[in-house]
Amino acid sequence: MLQDYPNTQLFIDGEWRDSVSKETLEIINPATEEVIGKLSHARKEDLDIALNAADKAFQDWKNVSAYERSKVLRKAADLVRERADYIAKLMTMEQGKPLVEAKMETLGAADSIDWYAEEGRRAYGRIIPSRAQGIYQFVFKEAVGVVAAFTPWNFPLNQVVKKVAAAFAAGCTAIVKGPEETPASVAELIKAFDEAGMPKGSLNLVFGIPAEISEYLIPHPIVRKVTFTGSTAVGKQLAALAGAHMKRVTMELGGHSPAIVCGDADVDVAVKILSANKFRNAGQVCISPTRFLIHDSVYEQFLDGFIKKAEEVKIGNGLEEGVKMGPLAHDRRLTAIEEFVADAVEKGAKIHTGGKRYGNKGYFFEPTVMTDVSNDSRIMNEEPFGPLAPISSFSSMDEVIEEANRLDYGLAAYAYTKSAKTAQELGSGIESGQVSINHHGLGLVDTPFGGVKDSGYGSEGGPEGLDAYMTIKLVSQTGL
Repeated sequence: MLQDYPNTQLFIDGEWRDSVSKETLEIINPATEEVIGKLSHARKEDLDIALNAADKAFQDWKNVSAYERSKVLRKAADLVRERADYIAKLMTMEQGKPLVEAKMETLGAADSIDWYAEEGRRAYGRIIPSRAQGIYQFVFKEAVGVVAAFTPWNFPLNQVVKKVAAAFAAGCTAIVKGPEETPASVAELIKAFDEAGMPKGSLNLVFGIPAEISEYLIPHPIVRKVTFTGSTAVGKQLAALAGAHMKRVTMELGGHSPAIVCGDADVDVAVKILSANKFRNAGQVCISPTRFLIHDSVYEQFLDGFIKKAEEVKIGNGLEEGVKMGPLAHDRRLTAIEEFVADAVEKGAKIHTGGKRYGNKGYFFEPTVMTDVSNDSRIMNEEPFGPLAPISSFSSMDEVIEEANRLDYGLAAYAYTKSAKTAQELGSGIESGQVSINHHGLGLVDTPFGGVKDSGYGSEGGPEGLDAYMTIKLVSQTGL
């Protein structure tokens, strides 16, 4: 067990504690396959304590002014920045991404807290002009209540902070079901909120069996809002459970993002940006470009450039200098990626580079470029969530928009063109919650982040992300 990686406890009712059962889970470094720490495992007894604590804290926190809540959040952001180097190292050890990416995520989390600290002070209501004299119609925004937040391992801080910073700014309290694979970095984020002055019980962090925790928290009458980031299959189950109890829900689910390069595009720019974002976090990004659709006239140029970029990626332990891509986060992802490749090859795909595990220790997989990939291959229909780039060609705008919209996903899409007319056609024609043209401009805290179709509903980020934690109340009154 490495001395600089801590064991992680639960944080419930203002205290770091072991679970009532004293059960633990092992944490594995995906770059070395070594056990580096242990994690407390919550059961229903722990959840009951967290629920009661969050409910009690909400009665006070909702009445704290937005101005005072902002001060607490700003202090939490400052603490995260002060500890960024340490938090980033923990994240790399438990998740695998290169240290520079982990540091960027940590600083981005601090920026997100700051942004919501200010946005919460601007959650304005309004006065509606009445139809009769002496009647006053007021619209108020009120905190929805206790939030149950379920977060994934691919961006441990980013996904927690999107939920809790907005929830706290709105006046809510929360129970976070954190990712069991990456607990220590999340615990440091929670510690910053606590030390910044969040009231006792207002923020609770638990880990355990995801299905057991969700099936207990979501129907519970104390929980008034459910927010989840993860796969579409699990998201549908949780949304159905929340719907049965009329809980407010935000669902940020899977994607399968088309990346369209038109004949008039700057191909070098497209290659540079798309390759960097394909192999970022080893492709374990919900908005990663996953279907590359290249116009016939620039197909060979793009393919050659992309292969070169893939072969230049330095693979290794994210703590090592110069590493550009770390391992997959756990052995399940390694198996899944191998199966995607085998299925594509069986159906006629050609591997230009990569296509296999890298080394024999750690969950590394080579950056992989494929062509001649059949549309009935799994990789063209299921979210790959790995460093795989299937590249296809198209000849007409109607053809490529039809392909972009073929799947039930609609989280993100990318396009490259020098034509304003083509950009407008793609921006309006692609069925997606987010479309980025000629650059990679998604996922900023001040912009809405969310999908359509099977990619979920609701938004995180922007004013929309704050509104998700507030209810609307109309008060209509007359003078006595």
